[in-house]
Amino acid sequence: MRRVHGRLREALTITRDAVERGDPAEDPARELLLFCHGFCSALDAHHRGEDRTLFPAIAAAHPDLAPVLRALEQDHSMIGHLLGGLQAAVESRSGPEVLARHLEGVAAIMESHFRYEERQLLTVLDGLELSADPGEALGSL
Repeated sequence: MRRVHGRLREALTITRDAVERGDPAEDPARELLLFCHGFCSALDAHHRGEDRTLFPAIAAAHPDLAPVLRALEQDHSMIGHLLGGLQAAVESRSGPEVLARHLEGVAAIMESHFRYEERQLLTVLDGLELSADPGEALGSL
């Protein structure tokens, strides 16, 4: 989980850097389309894998974690909404300042979510018998 979160953090940093270095004479949204698509797709796949595969396995082994898993799933929904806003801003060719605001919002919620998830689940994952492929459960990065 930490490795996947680390790679998603790196992808976000690359995406933010693309916005920051955008040349006003060029179209910053064009380059960002590539980075955003990759980052947004990877983060979405990670959350879908957790919701479909990992969280049900944790819930079966640790029913007491149901409130934690519900909170994490709610975060996934909120992050999905923020990613949709970012993608819409990119597709409408918004300026760098608008794109940076979207990325800051995603970054803040994503980092808070990752830290909470790691605090709550890392020790559980160490002892979890998971029959699914880790790439399916965490998104392959």
